[in-house]
Amino acid sequence: MRIGILTGGGDCPGLNAVIRAVVRKATASGDEVVGFRDGWRGLLQDDAVPLDLAAVRGLLPRGGTVLGTSRTNPFALEGGPERVLGCLAAHGIDALVPVGGEDTLGVAARLTSSGVRVVGVPKTIDNDLDGTDYTFGFDTAVGVAMEAIDRLHTTSDSHHRTLVVEVMGRHAGWIALHAGMAGGANVVLVPERPFDVDAVVAHCLHRFESGYSPIVVVSEGARPADGELVTSTGQTDAFGHVRLGGIGAALAAVLEERTGRESRAVVLGHVQRGGTPSAFDRVLATRFGLAAVDAVHAGLSGVMVALRGTDVVPVPIAEATARLKLVPLERYAEAEVFFG
Repeated sequence: MRIGILTGGGDCPGLNAVIRAVVRKATASGDEVVGFRDGWRGLLQDDAVPLDLAAVRGLLPRGGTVLGTSRTNPFALEGGPERVLGCLAAHGIDALVPVGGEDTLGVAARLTSSGVRVVGVPKTIDNDLDGTDYTFGFDTAVGVAMEAIDRLHTTSDSHHRTLVVEVMGRHAGWIALHAGMAGGANVVLVPERPFDVDAVVAHCLHRFESGYSPIVVVSEGARPADGELVTSTGQTDAFGHVRLGGIGAALAAVLEERTGRESRAVVLGHVQRGGTPSAFDRVLATRFGLAAVDAVHAGLSGVMVALRGTDVVPVPIAEATARLKLVPLERYAEAEVFFG
């Protein structure tokens, strides 16, 4: 068989581990693997590269993706789907393994209706795909954010100032929740729960009164109960998502005015995506890659490999991308115990 693979959307620790696993498993089974560069753009522009064992040696600890990525939506371009189908046919691709989040896999789900055999692999540092318990990249992102919070505690206390740490999370606050709890943040703000500015101010004042300085962790998509999302540019990507950013700086300014103490904002941004993946993400990504090839050999299509408990199983892509997995209010309540 000839198996195609692409990586779409934002880069993510563990992508190279998936590519490596797919190539190793497929090659052992006598299959050929073709990589398409820069996500769906590679299929639109017929930008492909053969992948063999030599091409994937040394990839396991490397961050990012050697195939490159982009936020390209073929269905937003005139004739885009037809160009994708033509490229797959020209390369004799029997099955396609797209690795991505809700947008990349959403395109894959639509292509299945055109007869393309698709086995998706879930990828997002936001951990917001509903069809799987965890996505690879999330554990690494949380670890990076947690280490930053650990370091910020000392400089915050030294200068007696509030530090607001803005992390990624457009609609889901999983990174903020886990990193905030692990790092001992005094307030955690997530998109699922609009926040009360007065309550945040009160938590910060209480922390100062205890002799320490507050750390506030906020998702980029969090918003005050009486306000709107803070955006840095208002620009949108190919899938219509507004580029967020700025809530950290806006909140820091309010806290400085209301507490009378200096406040600073720290935006972790793409640092959360970069660098070597954690052990958990390397193993999960590898298992996903192996399971994807198994699903191809089993004749499955329109499915995504997913972690359910400790097992990796196929689930319908349409089901997995139908809605986002958001932070339940009961999980947020666990973090609230440590506020202030």
